[in-house]
Amino acid sequence: MIVGGGYGGINVAKALDDVAHVTLVDPTEAFVHNVAAWRSLVEPEWLDRIFLPYEHLLAEGRFVRDRAAYVDGRRVTLASGHVLEPDYLVLATGSSYPFPAKTEEPDVPTARARFRTAHEALLAADRALIVGAGPAGLELAGEIKAVYPDKHVTIADVSEDILAGPYDQALRDELRRQLDGLGIELRLGTTLSELPSAPPATLAPIRLATADGDELVADIWFRAFGVRPHSEYLEGGSLADRRDERGYLRVDEHLRVAGETDVFALGDLSDADRDMAGIATAQAEVVGANIRALITGAGDLTSWEQFPPLIAIPLGPDGFLGGDGVADRATIAEVKGRDMLVDRYAALFDARPKVAA
Repeated sequence: MIVGGGYGGINVAKALDDVAHVTLVDPTEAFVHNVAAWRSLVEPEWLDRIFLPYEHLLAEGRFVRDRAAYVDGRRVTLASGHVLEPDYLVLATGSSYPFPAKTEEPDVPTARARFRTAHEALLAADRALIVGAGPAGLELAGEIKAVYPDKHVTIADVSEDILAGPYDQALRDELRRQLDGLGIELRLGTTLSELPSAPPATLAPIRLATADGDELVADIWFRAFGVRPHSEYLEGGSLADRRDERGYLRVDEHLRVAGETDVFALGDLSDADRDMAGIATAQAEVVGANIRALITGAGDLTSWEQFPPLIAIPLGPDGFLGGDGVADRATIAEVKGRDMLVDRYAALFDARPKVAA
């Protein structure tokens, strides 16, 4: 049983569909390809491509639209009251993040409407403020400038540099050079007295005082910080104390929850690595292989090896790939920028489940 239909959950479910009776549980009706969320904000026609119904993911297994209310060991109590206790449990509930980088609307029409409302607000704004100079904030700024070059875009962050994390300084320097070339204003080392009172992604006059006595002015703002793992359903259960101080589940080298043999956790929920869709997808391969080995009794368990400091940050259709060096525009556009990996994920949802007699 897989709880959570994000990047990790769908790939584990798909990997085990031919060898186990797979049950995938998620409270929404469709997988949202969040990698393309910013693109969908500035170009709403992408909304027809980023929502992929779970009912087309599995050929042999089943999808249950429900929410895990309480998990104790392998025993899962759903919000509907149903209780399931599978042989193997995979916790892949991921994390929350401010809209529109992620959306947790229960149905597709509501989610699409929210994106379109945010798009109309952005369209009417002359000045956009992004609070947060991490990957999400940088990518959003690039997407806005690629489609609306005349809009003034400001990125503010308390840090003295962009892109916190284990990345080569050459990547930060090149990104800053390109951001400057796009006309994006960076206000780094800026402490805000408070966040705007207006909700993010809505049209409203914004004037924010900074701790140094300056002011930020905008017509719309976006929050690009604040990831939080979804682990609240563990409260009161036997796995609650396996979380670290941030709420992430501790896992061993095989991505099993610490102290468990048949309960796995991956992606943004676990403490195994950084919070990235690509990492969750790669971890799904390890979890899928390990459960397959346990079911069949063939082969040793696979260990997870942390990803190198590699990250793809498109600034619109173009961008950069950070690792041991900096890739050129053509490379990053091919990796992610042009189609935002939409076709690759759509290909997973090609199953036609069996029709019950």
